[in-house]
Amino acid sequence: MAVSIRLRREGAKNRPYYKVVVADRRSPRDGKFVEIIGTYDPKKTGHNSTLNIDRVEYWISKGAQPSDTVRSLIKKNNKAAATEASSRGEQESSQSTEEDPSPSSPPVETPS
Repeated sequence: MAVSIRLRREGAKNRPYYKVVVADRRSPRDGKFVEIIGTYDPKKTGHNSTLNIDRVEYWISKGAQPSDTVRSLIKKNNKAAATEASSRGEQESSQSTEEDPSPSSPPVETPS
């Protein structure tokens, strides 16, 4: 079975919205699919897609061929994930240097 990762059109007329699906290459565009692995909203500006990168890598390792548009979405999401991870790493390192190295005093108990 030849499997492809492609877009499935959803949404109303003149308001497209796509789901990224894994489907048999022979099935129609909006027909039967194996798994939904993300979404894509072309009308939205900025970061307009979500992908489950783990599942994408799994299906590609099994021989699935992404369409041209999905291939570009994968690249964008990988780049966004890399920048997010690097900024998260910078924040964690700055927080660890800002911590007070002096030991904290134990809480004072008040008699009741």
